[in-house]
Formats: sequence, structure tokens, C-alpha cells
Amino acid sequence: MKFFIDTADLDQIKKAQDLGVLDGVTTNPSIMAKVGITGKDQIHAHYKAICDIVDGDVSAEVLSVDYDGIIKEGEELAKIDNQITVKVPMIYDGVKAIKYLSSKGIKTNCTLVFSPGQALLAAKAGATYVSPFLGRLDDISTEGLNLIEDIRTIYDNYGYTTEILAASIRSPMHIINCAKIGADVITSPLASIINLLKHPLTDSGLAQFIEDAKKL
Repeated sequence: MKFFIDTADLDQIKKAQDLGVLDGVTTNPSIMAKVGITGKDQIHAHYKAICDIVDGDVSAEVLSVDYDGIIKEGEELAKIDNQITVKVPMIYDGVKAIKYLSSKGIKTNCTLVFSPGQALLAAKAGATYVSPFLGRLDDISTEGLNLIEDIRTIYDNYGYTTEILAASIRSPMHIINCAKIGADVITSPLASIINLLKHPLTDSGLAQFIEDAKKL
């Protein structure tokens, strides 16, 4: 399973890259604004800076919701770097745009997916990734992991190559459960990935090893 980090913070991206487990980045203009990046030129330059750090795909989101606007933005974003994946919302014009962009060899990430039917349409249109939002479903008392499981079953039934990119990850257990179900990718805050390192028995065992080493 691939690990993406959901941020625009270059320091966090570098930290994840240095750990040796980073496969890509997802971000959007709202996340960009949190680190003080605003305006088209700044945002495009920041996407390029992210691409220069990581080796894998970097999702860059369009702001338009009409077909022509999505196509225009998507083609502009794709020119930034060959690592760019154009993130497109799951709407009527979005699906149309995914079909067009995919036919031109531009990688796409269909975002804001909350049902198996939406994921099926994204795959039919040729999306590179589909992003079901686990945490937001959990927030409304719906089991987000069930959606991942349903999408996995459908894609396996028909051999779709669209990768399931589990988004809105809130905890290390989300990551583990996504891995058990068969998500191709997770995108999460760095903290959730770092917390996979932690276990009290690891800490106590290491402390004991250190104490025993002092006696040698």
C-alpha cells in the first residue's frame, strides 16, 4: 500500500520523505492557504516545490466546477510537472473532464467520493485514483471502511486499474484497516503515519535492552 501525506507543509513533506516511506502527496488550495500560499502563481510554484521533494504523484486540485474550466485548469496543472495528478470533484462535469484528461494521458484523482456508484463512474471514466473520504463518513455515523471494501470488491470484479486512495484518514487504525481491506493508497496527516511507529512494548523492550547493554 502506498503512503501519501495530505499537506502543503514542505517541512512535513521532507520529514516523511526522509523516513523513507513516502509515495506521494495530496493537497488543495485550502491546505495551501494554511501555510500562507495563495494566488495562482504561488500555488503553481508550490506544487512544483513539492514535486521536487517527492518521487511519486502529487495531487493538485482544480477550482472550476464546469467542464471547460476543469479542462483548462487541469491542462495547466499537468504542465507544472509530470508528477502532477489533477484532482477533479465527483460531479457530472467532473466525470466528463476525467474522461477527456485521461484520454490525453493526464493522471486524474476523482475526489469527494462517498458511494460505490460514484467510484464505479470514476473508474469507467478512466480515473487514475479515486478518493473515498472515510473520516467524513464516520463523522455522520456511517462506517467509512465499508465503502473502501465495496469499492475494492467492484474493482476486483471487473479488473479496473483505478487505484483506491483512502482519504480523510484520522488515525493509525484507519491506515491499518485500509491495508487489511486492500486500499491501494492512503493519504493522511504525517502524525497518523508517525504513530504507526509507536507501541509501549517497543519502548519498554528498548529501555531494557539499553539497561542490559550497560552491564556488559
